[in-house]
Parts: sequence; C-alpha cells; structure tokens
Amino acid sequence: MNVFDIIGPIMIGPSSSHTAGAARIGKTAALLLGAPVKKADILFHGSFAKTYKGHGTDKAIVGGILTLDPWDPGIRTSLDTAKDMGIELKIHTGILENAHPNSALVTLTAENGTTLSVQGASVGGGNIVINRINDMEVDFNGQNTTLIVMHQDLPGVIAKVTNLVAENKSNICNFRLNRQEKGGLAIMTIEMDSDFDLSLVSKIRVLPHVYNTILLKLR
Repeated sequence: MNVFDIIGPIMIGPSSSHTAGAARIGKTAALLLGAPVKKADILFHGSFAKTYKGHGTDKAIVGGILTLDPWDPGIRTSLDTAKDMGIELKIHTGILENAHPNSALVTLTAENGTTLSVQGASVGGGNIVINRINDMEVDFNGQNTTLIVMHQDLPGVIAKVTNLVAENKSNICNFRLNRQEKGGLAIMTIEMDSDFDLSLVSKIRVLPHVYNTILLKLR
C-alpha cells in the first residue's frame, strides 16, 4: 500500500470512486479514440446508475472525455463545456453483465465517424480497471505506464512491437493479447515499470498492420 492508497487522489469531490475513477475511465476512452469526440454515449451501471447525479459522476466522466484530469476544476462545468463544443451527449442507465457495481460503458464517435466503446470500473481510491475495448475483453488498470496497440492479428507484429520496447530498455511487467478472431482486430496491452520514450510510440504507430498506438499515463 502506498501513500496514494491511504489519502486518496487529488480530485474534484465528493467521491474518489464516483468522480476521480469516473474521470479516468472517460479520459482513457478519449485517449484510445485518438480523435476529436463528436458524440458520447454513456451508460451507468449499478451504484453509478443510482447515484451519478448526486455524486457528479456524469460531470466527471464527461470531463475525462474532454481529457481533463480528476483534479481539474473544469470538471464542474464539463457538461456545459461539451455542449458548447458541439458534442452530443447521451447519459443513461442500464445493466452490464457480470460488471463491478461502479461501472460505465462509454461509446465515443469521432468527427470522422470512427466509433470506440470502452467499459471500465472504478474500484476505489480513484483507481480503475478497464474490462473491454469494443467487444474484446481486456484487463489493465493504469497503475503502470501502459501501451495499448490496436493491430491486425498477423505473425510478426508482436515481435516488432516488443523489439522496439526492448530497444528503449523498458521492462515489461505485464503483457496481454486479445483478438476478435484469427487475422482480425487484436489489442496488445503492455504494462511497463518505467516511462516509455514518446518517439517510440510514433515508431510503433507506423509499423505495418498497426492501426493505432496509445500511451496511457493516467496518474
């Protein structure tokens, strides 16, 4: 346990799980989309569904979608800011199968028509777990520097990516691969003990059969 776990995150209140965690889920979705957001469909599940208005979870998650950090005062006015930017917001409640009580499903549409959905849970103290990207199961929490590589499932792609990570002298502490089907869309989740040189993110992004590469540093 570290000091962060004891005193909680720096944030706009009132609840670390319902505001700071929600903001991080929204920001993760926006970073993964990697393009200006035109539409945002937000489904709250469980405790989020019951208390999101009173706890400001809607403001927090929309603030995250605007890439605001949990401590940014702009979270308080994020709903108005999003509308001023022409972002269509739909916030509703529902049931997510086998989901943590503080879960949200965020579906974002970019100005170019690209759509991405991210399901995440706020698990306390501002910490999150991302469970799904599009319809693929994933599992990362943003505690470590995390590289997300969306690519075509073909031989050699993983080797090329991990070779670049090795060249950066970054130590991989967790690696997971998820795919829709053989030869289809796949997602590498690479968690590292140290920071990752941003120039190498660009190198990975232009590798053959790589669709997008995102570096997540949520703290």
